[in-house]
Amino acid sequence: LASLLLGLWNESVQAVDAKDWEGALAKLEQITEPTSRTHFNAALAHLALGQTDMALRSLDFTIAKDERLAVAFFQRAALMMLEEALSDCIWAQKHMRGNVVIDYRQLGLRYKLYSWQVLYNAAAVYSRMGQWEQAMDILLSATQERGQGRVGNIERKEALNPLMVPEGLVFRPRKQEIEQLHQRDFLGKAKVMACCAPVIPPRPQTPPSACSNTLPHM
Repeated sequence: LASLLLGLWNESVQAVDAKDWEGALAKLEQITEPTSRTHFNAALAHLALGQTDMALRSLDFTIAKDERLAVAFFQRAALMMLEEALSDCIWAQKHMRGNVVIDYRQLGLRYKLYSWQVLYNAAAVYSRMGQWEQAMDILLSATQERGQGRVGNIERKEALNPLMVPEGLVFRPRKQEIEQLHQRDFLGKAKVMACCAPVIPPRPQTPPSACSNTLPHM
């Protein structure tokens, strides 16, 4: 099963590189035991196809598999509505565990999530809610944390667009694992089984109390 997972995962990444989003999803859907990383990849493929509801569903699965994956909360917050999005921003910050940045390259995602980006998205939520004072306060905190330049402005009282993981950046299997897979010649020999979706836990409606004071004026 591990070899089958790696093979399909790698083929889905190759499809992403070719911008064949439907092909990537077709490969991911054949994985019998999806991981948080393959679910995350499915979310980005759905998003590239404009399938926001399906992207949210895949992000729910991602978090169900790994509730500490800050980048999943960050990505889901950009797609969700208002209060739920704000809750996800707080969860994302909580799972950054006090780090200014989390480099996901060791997990196969060529992306660095910065805490100022999480703050920016929280400001974007408040701007969409029309709560301009809170939005400005948090945006100022994001600017100070970034340390250089401005990260945006809402002087004209226009809603900010949330930040997201860029299109085409997905979790990739390790090169060494793929090389070993080809050497063992398992590709094409394993039997694909029906995929079973994990149970989705309810989305948190109340931000965690441990970090309720970490975002300004929340």
